Amino acid sequence: MAEEKKDTIPMESLIVQGARYETTLTRKFKNRKVWVPHNPNLITSFIPGTIIDIMAKTGQKVKAGTSILVLEAMKMHNNVLMPFDGEIVKINVQRDEIVPKNHVMVEVKPVQIR
Repeated sequence: MAEEKKDTIPMESLIVQGARYETTLTRKFKNRKVWVPHNPNLITSFIPGTIIDIMAKTGQKVKAGTSILVLEAMKMHNNVLMPFDGEIVKINVQRDEIVPKNHVMVEVKPVQIR
């Protein structure tokens, strides 16, 4: 009989598009950041910067394409636009606040505006 190794790496099962695969997973893969789908109701900062101006208020109904705040990054003023017709649910930033990348700045919900 063959001698079994004590340091054998356990095999893991993965299912990719319905096909089952047996493989070993590295520690780096096991410790990776878990993917989270994009939530269109959260407007996040795409780059670190400073909030220069906030033009919207909580409860306000805003049309798509309207500027809701200004984020200064790398000496440039970036207008953050409303992605769809909706209502401002919550504003999580204030003027002159420094925000990191991917910080949730504004929470919105879709509504019909006439």
